[in-house]
Amino acid sequence: MAFKPANNIQDVQHFGEFGGVNPSISDSSTYTFMSAKTMFDTFEGNTDGCYLYSRHASPSNLNLSEALAAMEGTETANVYASGMGAITSTILQHCKAGEHIVSSRTIYGGTYAFLKNFTPKFNIETTFVDITKVDRVEAAITPNTKIIYCESVSNPLLEIADIKNLAKLAKKHNLQLVVDNTFSPLSISPAKLGADVVIHSLTKFINGSSDTVAGVVCGTQDFINQLRDVNNGAAMLLGATMDSMRSASVLKNMRTLHIRMEQHSKNALYLAEKFEANGLKTVYPGLASHPSHKLYKSIMNSQYGFGGMLTIDVGSLDKANALMELMQHKNLGYLAVSLGFYKTLFSSPGSSTSSEIPEAEQKEMGMSNGLIRFSVGLDADINRTYQTMNECMLELHIL
Repeated sequence: MAFKPANNIQDVQHFGEFGGVNPSISDSSTYTFMSAKTMFDTFEGNTDGCYLYSRHASPSNLNLSEALAAMEGTETANVYASGMGAITSTILQHCKAGEHIVSSRTIYGGTYAFLKNFTPKFNIETTFVDITKVDRVEAAITPNTKIIYCESVSNPLLEIADIKNLAKLAKKHNLQLVVDNTFSPLSISPAKLGADVVIHSLTKFINGSSDTVAGVVCGTQDFINQLRDVNNGAAMLLGATMDSMRSASVLKNMRTLHIRMEQHSKNALYLAEKFEANGLKTVYPGLASHPSHKLYKSIMNSQYGFGGMLTIDVGSLDKANALMELMQHKNLGYLAVSLGFYKTLFSSPGSSTSSEIPEAEQKEMGMSNGLIRFSVGLDADINRTYQTMNECMLELHIL
């Protein structure tokens, strides 16, 4: 039977403490015990259903974790105060001094900076490769390699990882495949394709309202237990704990994720087809011109489309900035980083979300100064949006 991620979210049921249709929020940092022995057992992780301290666990965080694990089809999950909290904890849990990572060269700038500049302090090195070439990934593996790291749909160039074959490669070399699925929730299910760990920045599409910073790691019970271990767990000891109020908010927003993703994808495909027809250099996985269009079609949960992210290249940074400023003036969206909002967001990655990547490396991977990244919103009349965008481009002589 086909995997149905939205059904799995829907099937997670938690009533509130007094029968509320929304789960009660655990607004406590610490929890009381009637027995000292129960406190000790809970600290040791041997007491189900008891809570000690919210950095360890809280009912609200566990409710959200359960829904996210159901969505990704993993045994369990652990939520964090940010996507970077999830990413850094996962990498440091897997790797120790002297070990090695093979990573996609096109990844979120913060992740790139962590792997390029921060982990070498702990003698953990990373080789960056073109993740779309599985043979190059294998060539980069050394006896000290521990993980292969990639994004399902890369930020910002929208390259598509061949997760099935990367998973086979990881198993062949006894490695862990870690996949950031932030750009493609519901549309791609990495764990079902063989990934060992799935990460999201919940800040983006999953929450969808640009009012929360949060992250999650979805994986096996054994790995999540390692992360939560009081003696050597990265999630526990690095302290990137999610707030219970925010957990409850994200959980409520998850209930509409399937509706939102369908609309994001529908609108993005419409704009991408129009932009390409106008002669703009347009990258969107739903276009037949995308190098990995067939790959995406072969691994996607088709109901949710090709996602809400697209890029165009208008030739120069000056033109990109002028267009974004004019589109914001016309109320077509906001000149802002991040993604997954109800309103379209646009930015120039080279000078914002990917600015941590040196300019020479940006050019090598094909990231030009004129590139604009769009997170396409939930507009009810996407043709009206397009017509006004087209007028902006004509005014600035981009078309």
